[in-house]
Amino acid sequence: MQNLETPALLLDERRMQHNIERMQNRMNQLGVSFRPHVKTSKCLEVVRHQMAEGAHGITVSTLKEAEEFFRAGIEDILYAVAIVPNKLDHALRLIRHGLRLTLLVESPAMAAQIARHGEQHGICHEVMIEVDTDGHRSGIKPDDPLLLATAAELRGGARLKGVMTHAGASYDLNTPEALAQMAEQERLRCVAAAEKLRAAGYDCPVVSVGSTPTALSARHLDGVTEVRAGVYVFFDLVMAEVGVCGIDDIAISVLCTVIGHRLDQNWIITDGGWMAMSRDLGHQDHGYGLVCDADGKPVAGLGFGKANQEHGVLQWTGEGDIVERFPVGTSLRVLPNHACATGAQHTRYHVIPRKGGAWPVWQRFGGW
Repeated sequence: MQNLETPALLLDERRMQHNIERMQNRMNQLGVSFRPHVKTSKCLEVVRHQMAEGAHGITVSTLKEAEEFFRAGIEDILYAVAIVPNKLDHALRLIRHGLRLTLLVESPAMAAQIARHGEQHGICHEVMIEVDTDGHRSGIKPDDPLLLATAAELRGGARLKGVMTHAGASYDLNTPEALAQMAEQERLRCVAAAEKLRAAGYDCPVVSVGSTPTALSARHLDGVTEVRAGVYVFFDLVMAEVGVCGIDDIAISVLCTVIGHRLDQNWIITDGGWMAMSRDLGHQDHGYGLVCDADGKPVAGLGFGKANQEHGVLQWTGEGDIVERFPVGTSLRVLPNHACATGAQHTRYHVIPRKGGAWPVWQRFGGW
């Protein structure tokens, strides 16, 4: 570790594997297919671990992700962001090369455009309708007339494959009871949308739900065919606050080095600023992240409330002289608020192997 140039993104393979097995075992118990969201890792080696445990297909948030993972041999991909016209030709290229790509729509107007695009190019796009089950983000409410109006446009060059939802409001909860209620709300409302479509004469074979908190909190998933979740693979401080993991489950951290001190302020300065951590502050009291020692154990009294682009400014409220306690060259690790955002600041993972030995490097990618 001392030879790593910092800041560096570390990945604890043992913790990651435990997280993967925990989620997959839960999905197996609930009797549903699991389609992990790979936007968290954007890394082929991580996804291979997920597929090896039983995942069926993947979920992506960009067509760049679809392209990279298809090139690596994954052929069943859901693009879980509503498609727009300027991305249809990119999707077409992937489909013509053999990718089973499912698109997402949330309006009759865009559904009609997808259908026309498919007809113009001699293909039939596979499409799911996004359902809003919690008012958190986008999608069509199950009882909104737009649901059937959107389905009606998926003909000719497009086919309705199913409905999907994401209960992102679960991130604001923090008790098992509230999480279980949100998981049931997510299930009920998405299933209700599917049933409404079927009653109107539309095939709706896929009912897809998912967020990490609801996936781990659902008591049953009657009527659901698949679940999606992403951040569970690494977890983060937000998920710890929600209550679906512990600090010891968080699999990634940013390694940084003490580069100086401000004795008048009791500050320790590191080379890990917001460019290493991201500006995502979550919704808790850790500032830019939870500071740990080189072994990954949280350091009581050491806060991370201020950051510049390439400087982390840590606040020491404990006992002892900061120069003696944290001399220049000291290695520290910072657990992230949001694993997806912190990961996006880096191009590779330095992997702490679960079986010991040399640390491999796993590449990750970004972009759209």
